[in-house]
Amino acid sequence: MDLTAAELRVLDAVERAGSFSAAAVALDLTQSAVSHSVRMTERKLGTVLFDRGRHGARPTPAGERAILHGRGVLRLMDVLRADARAAAGGSLDTRLRIAAFRSAAAQLLPPALTRLTARHPQLSYDVSIVRDVGGGTATEVVEGRADLAIVNLPHRLPASAGLVGGELLDEPYVLIHPADCLDPRSLPLIDWTENCSTETGHWFRTQDWLPPATINVADDTVLLSMVAHGLGMAVVPETTAADRAPEVAVEPLGPTAPRRTIGYLTTPALSRSTALRELVAELRATRPGAVPSDRT
Repeated sequence: MDLTAAELRVLDAVERAGSFSAAAVALDLTQSAVSHSVRMTERKLGTVLFDRGRHGARPTPAGERAILHGRGVLRLMDVLRADARAAAGGSLDTRLRIAAFRSAAAQLLPPALTRLTARHPQLSYDVSIVRDVGGGTATEVVEGRADLAIVNLPHRLPASAGLVGGELLDEPYVLIHPADCLDPRSLPLIDWTENCSTETGHWFRTQDWLPPATINVADDTVLLSMVAHGLGMAVVPETTAADRAPEVAVEPLGPTAPRRTIGYLTTPALSRSTALRELVAELRATRPGAVPSDRT
């Protein structure tokens, strides 16, 4: 017997909620209805999908795979409905789920979503901010929690993850420092975990004027605040520098400065959806203005 969309939604809800009772509340069902649905799904698949106990309900390895595939099926059903209605002359009405690291979400998404919403006012969005460490935003797509991930390229997931994507923006790194400092290169260096790719790491090591980082932080907003308070200088991507306070000055690092490439990743199936293709087009059309030097 085939699984139904309702059964897939129950699996997703139980995994997210961590128990049958909490999933029942989320789905506006009784706990017995949720338990029955899971038992029927397990019978159809011939395997146990959740370990039940005092801890609640945790997916087994088989359950993890079933939930992952189920989320993909549910999402494609939503895309099918939205694309079919739009092709028939109706409005493009769906919810796009976007995972991005903070500076991309702050600088690239707002103008892109503004233009996209002007054409398709029925679109809605879920935007999650994910640190660019480990699998980063791409993991959100792999695990079915996002339709599109904005990433720093090259991304860290293996080809077996099965994602597709492309470039959105190429930008240089710049030097930021307290605006009232006459000799910024004499200041301590502030760095953050997400700042260093292989290319930038090599560049950092070849710059005699850059000392080891005195302060390491886990978030670039904290870094910007520390520079604004006079605690040091930092070398950051241009997009990150665009969020600086008036107390922070910025200087180009010249033609040898390292560069960052921002791109996107999605699944092959979702890449064909109308809403996602139009979102990618708007992201590619967004070009944050070059950060001018604050020094004459």
